[in-house]
Amino acid sequence: MLLLSNDDGVRAEGLKALAEALAPIDALLVVAPETEQSAKSHGLTMHDPLRLRGPSPGWYSVSGTPADSVYFALNHLCETPPRAVISGINRGGNIGNDVHYSGTVAAAREAALSGLPALAVSLITEGGGHRKHWETAGALAAQILQKMLASPLPAGIVLNLNVPNLPLSEIAGLVAAPMGDRAYQAMVRKEQDPRGQSYYWIGGPPIQPTEESHTDSSLAARGFATVTPLRTDVTAYKLMEQVGGLLELS
Repeated sequence: MLLLSNDDGVRAEGLKALAEALAPIDALLVVAPETEQSAKSHGLTMHDPLRLRGPSPGWYSVSGTPADSVYFALNHLCETPPRAVISGINRGGNIGNDVHYSGTVAAAREAALSGLPALAVSLITEGGGHRKHWETAGALAAQILQKMLASPLPAGIVLNLNVPNLPLSEIAGLVAAPMGDRAYQAMVRKEQDPRGQSYYWIGGPPIQPTEESHTDSSLAARGFATVTPLRTDVTAYKLMEQVGGLLELS
């Protein structure tokens, strides 16, 4: 059995496309947030009750975050651990620094924290309202998942797949790539409601990379689908000795 989740909500087009692509591989259990939870990162709902609903057989919604959904599924709905947990297909890329904010990546990371194979899948839809090629991301996700199941990676790893919004025949290639340094314009926009009270929107548009490199952000801009292995252990081991020296008592 495979467990599917996302951060765009249980009714999202990308989740349905992912289920269609992976159904031939194994039985599916879908547990996803009831509503859109983009950019919620790895938040867990600790101070409010969660509600579980079943829109259709094998599909459940949770009134919480992406990480809530996977935690709930693994610890309440699954009689045995799933073979893998796949999160997506996200509407929009999760490249570079996005992985720190992404609910899509967090859902997969929650599975990796339990030692399960985990894959996050995103379709890079930014930049236009043309047709969304969910089937391209679904096909690549199925291909990668089958290889993950045949040759398991070490525990505590999330594979982060980002796919340009192109027909499969137009994808330049599928490559492993490190995180880039995707940045956004800093912005806090002030508005007023009809009663004269102020409210704010934060976050500006992404800044396009200016240098060609072999990172996920620059490769994606050139039409490549990228896979980045992420670790749940984020310790900067190379700095342990230096930090230790800072802590020596004088």
